[in-house]
Amino acid sequence: MTLPTIIVVHPKEKRSKCSVEPLRGRDGFAFWKYPRVGEEPLDRYVRLGLGGPELSVDDADRGLLVLDGTWRLAGKMEEEFLNVPVRTLPAWETAYPRTSKLFDDPLGGLATIEAIFAAYSILRRDVSGLLDEYHWAEEFLKLNAERIATTAPSQTN
Repeated sequence: MTLPTIIVVHPKEKRSKCSVEPLRGRDGFAFWKYPRVGEEPLDRYVRLGLGGPELSVDDADRGLLVLDGTWRLAGKMEEEFLNVPVRTLPAWETAYPRTSKLFDDPLGGLATIEAIFAAYSILRRDVSGLLDEYHWAEEFLKLNAERIATTAPSQTN
């Protein structure tokens, strides 16, 4: 049985602009509002982030912990979850329009829903419906068609 994907949402993240909001209530997803933590133990989880080994099919039996907030806020949230091993995604291209005039996004930075889609593709998990309500889904799928074909050739959004 696959562990649920835990999405930790920073309280300053606007729900109206949150790319993962449509996943609330969906089986296989748990939402925590930072700094509160839920009841799920994190001992069998990996955290999507920067600076760790690349996420691979070898992590398929692990749960995913995803921090949802601006890059600056997510960086602060990481301190709470340093005990969860980090996995970095290989290079995928974002379709999400970046607008910050104060901070540069890391190279290869993705919207949270894009990162979950990429991770699920790599882990060979079902991606059906993940991007259904994502405004930039079509562009994201076009930009990453080759990656999607090599990671999960039988899956579509």
